[in-house]
Amino acid sequence: MSTLSTSREIPATIAQIFAAISQPERLARWWGPAGFTNTFQCCEFTPGGRWSHVMHGPDGANYQNESVFAEIDAPRKVVVQHLSEPRFRLTISLAEATGGTVVSWVQAFENAEVARRLQAICVPGNEQNLDRLTAEVLRVANR
Repeated sequence: MSTLSTSREIPATIAQIFAAISQPERLARWWGPAGFTNTFQCCEFTPGGRWSHVMHGPDGANYQNESVFAEIDAPRKVVVQHLSEPRFRLTISLAEATGGTVVSWVQAFENAEVARRLQAICVPGNEQNLDRLTAEVLRVANR
């Protein structure tokens, strides 16, 4: 298995960040790299719950995604098993920090060759995902 990981300190509480992850309408606003939008068919935010959605790329392409929320340890950890290709397990962990919360994002691919091929796309995409999560959390916190 090959793993890609990143982390980010966000100036917000664990509860504020977990809310942006656990509420489907908010998750749909920030999920994916810059320029992507989402249409959720199903988002059952419970352990074992289905998550089916289409990511709409800025180039007009549509990407169907099928996942399961494999583990939810509220409010500190969410594990998503991505069932469509490419297959991976995403672990999002939240930990208190001096300036807010550290969000750790670990994407473990089942196939090391696939991870190697997608690294140039996933590494900046994961950073953009965290940019969008930060913006969503701060948008709501600053209301």
